[in-house]
Amino acid sequence: MRDTILSVIVVINILCGVLVYFMPDMGNYILLTVASAVTLLAIYDAFIQKKHSLMRAFPVIARLRWVFEEEREKIQQYFIEDDLSGKPINREKRSIVYQRSKKEIETVPFGTQHNVYAKGYEFVKHSLFPKDHHHINGERVLIGSDKCTQKYNSSIINISAMSFGSLSKNAIMALNQGAKMGGFAHNTGEGGVSPYHLQGGDLIFQVGTGYFGAGKSVNGKRVFDAEVFKKNAVREEVKMVEIKLSQGAKPGHGGILPAKKNTKEIAEIRSVEPFTRVDSPPAHDAFSNFDEMVAFIQQVRELSGGKPIGIKFCVGDNDEIEAMIKAFADANNYPDYIAVDGGEGGTGSAPLEFSNYIGTPLLEGLSFVNKMLKKYGLKDQIKIIASGKAIDAFDVIKYLALGADAIGMARSFMLSLGCIQARECNLDTCPVGVATQEKDLVKALVVKYKNMRVKNYHNKTISAIKEMVAAMGKDSIEDVEAKHIFRRKRTGEITSLDEIYYAKEKVLVS
Repeated sequence: MRDTILSVIVVINILCGVLVYFMPDMGNYILLTVASAVTLLAIYDAFIQKKHSLMRAFPVIARLRWVFEEEREKIQQYFIEDDLSGKPINREKRSIVYQRSKKEIETVPFGTQHNVYAKGYEFVKHSLFPKDHHHINGERVLIGSDKCTQKYNSSIINISAMSFGSLSKNAIMALNQGAKMGGFAHNTGEGGVSPYHLQGGDLIFQVGTGYFGAGKSVNGKRVFDAEVFKKNAVREEVKMVEIKLSQGAKPGHGGILPAKKNTKEIAEIRSVEPFTRVDSPPAHDAFSNFDEMVAFIQQVRELSGGKPIGIKFCVGDNDEIEAMIKAFADANNYPDYIAVDGGEGGTGSAPLEFSNYIGTPLLEGLSFVNKMLKKYGLKDQIKIIASGKAIDAFDVIKYLALGADAIGMARSFMLSLGCIQARECNLDTCPVGVATQEKDLVKALVVKYKNMRVKNYHNKTISAIKEMVAAMGKDSIEDVEAKHIFRRKRTGEITSLDEIYYAKEKVLVS
């Protein structure tokens, strides 16, 4: 095959030369130049380069493989996938975010595309006497235990953790300004509080294992520093503090900031070396057991002036999680909320094995934490924030029904900014300026237009939640329980999420 390809290319080059000899115009000269370049490339592929065997066997032609491979996901997204097959977020879900963000028509014609008789199909049952959705309440929740002196009246939907560094400065500013306009909170992510977070929106200051914005480097090791932490924690914009133990996309693995994204500005905010890959440790240095964890929670609560302190994790070993919650009860000291991240959570950069095979999915993790808090009598003190690919009103209602008090959303708010799911977050080549530090790409995201889309998406989703709850005949979002959400089993039977996730406990009680 190699000889055939080379022969064809050489013949074409000769014919172009003959054409130029008899018809010496500019167009033919360009044609000959191109043919000659292809010939030289073919010779290089077949005889000079040794790295790629495919190119040696199929010179020039094999290069098309890399072109199609590079554009594969874009071709699949735009021309092949249907509305329900796209991963990780399908086109139907992406579209509802875009439509609500832009206040466009969000109704669908001609019926559902979902197979309502398929295993796993989920739905709620409506009432013959629906309520007026304008009078539905429960869109806000008060977060703060009896250990907290500055409780926070939170929206049930907030922006989940995404750092400056992972996202661009324009994306961070648009998110924070949108949060301010919509009256909801913006989680800083573990990268610390940057100037772009300080646009007036409420902040959840996340403290990760790298202690960015909450610590310093000592002999090459990141350690917690009370003074550095306090400087950020007492800011008026900071309403809550979140201690990140793990995240769903890479549980048991520290955060990763690729070297390309680690600009001088970001490095200065994080107190690290610029243009180097920054790997946060997998575990905290400030504590190594539950007693020390309780003491650390109390320490940061006092340093912050009594603001709500939360811990974030993806559920791993159930016995370990139960032991932690029992330790909170025994010490009579505890966080003000627990942010439960699902194993399906997203991130800009994660090892494949961690993203695919480690961590409990959200529904199981959320219901387990809820059961443990009830078991040890802490559910009234510790609120639950659930995070795991929530996009539309049904997602939110389902998580709230399973025990969550509020929902954290990350990828959906990225979509509201204009994210097209290019899945290049780890390459610093995000084409819409959301997850990149490339200056020209960042400029493409115009803050004064995108901040409105962030607000619109939040507010329209809250409205959609109220409409669903009203259709169910409930007076408040808080009235929706797991027994009101249904799922079709493999046998075709329909059962409630209450029976799926909480039935064993009810049998034990009875």
